Amino acid sequence: MSLSETLDRSGNWLFRWRAVPPLLALALLILHLHDYHYLGGSKRIDDLWQAGCLLVALAGLSLRAYVVGHTPKDTSGRNAREQRAASLNTTGLYSVVRHPLYVGNFLIYLGTVAFTHDPWPATICLLGYWLYYAPIMHAEESFLRMRFGAQFGEWAGRTPAIVPALHGWKPPSLPFSARNVLRREYNNVFSVLLAMFLLDTASESAVRGRFALGPAWSLALAAGFIGWLVLRTLKRHTEVLRVAGR
Repeated sequence: MSLSETLDRSGNWLFRWRAVPPLLALALLILHLHDYHYLGGSKRIDDLWQAGCLLVALAGLSLRAYVVGHTPKDTSGRNAREQRAASLNTTGLYSVVRHPLYVGNFLIYLGTVAFTHDPWPATICLLGYWLYYAPIMHAEESFLRMRFGAQFGEWAGRTPAIVPALHGWKPPSLPFSARNVLRREYNNVFSVLLAMFLLDTASESAVRGRFALGPAWSLALAAGFIGWLVLRTLKRHTEVLRVAGR
């Protein structure tokens, strides 16, 4: 078996289990917080740092929302279990970078792991992110190359994989659909809030020497859970969030 075939096979397997590494990284970060101290010895500075981390994660969520809001049904990167693509995305953010969803995921990951303000676990988690996703991206591109041939080759030849090239921008071919974003991204938003709530709880408990809940993150999680429950109900039991062709 060639190296390319090995990467494809590994990437397809990793693709199916890509939700596991973030959970392992979160567990590692929580365990690392047993000796946590406020950044600069100041609760205020620490809160500002956490707000900055949240903004980075929100930037990643916003990027994902923009991509999902403009893309059609059954396209690469939107599938959950296996590779499939009825069409090739080459407009919108796909005109400046080939893997915009993974760039968004990286920003979410970066904002979350930076929460600890410790470079070592953050570096380990971020390196692990790219080591895990590199075979997945290779497998996705192999599938798209086989599926779309010269069309994929032309697009890949002018569009970078990870670092956006803004000069290649082409407007999205479909209008933005907020309903499609709400239908497909509510789990990601709640996951970010839950992860940061758990990290804040672990850090506050370490500082105080007892179990402690941060009021701001507790309120954010409660609001996020209500939103998650409403959107999940609408998705599963109504057609409110369904958009034809999305």
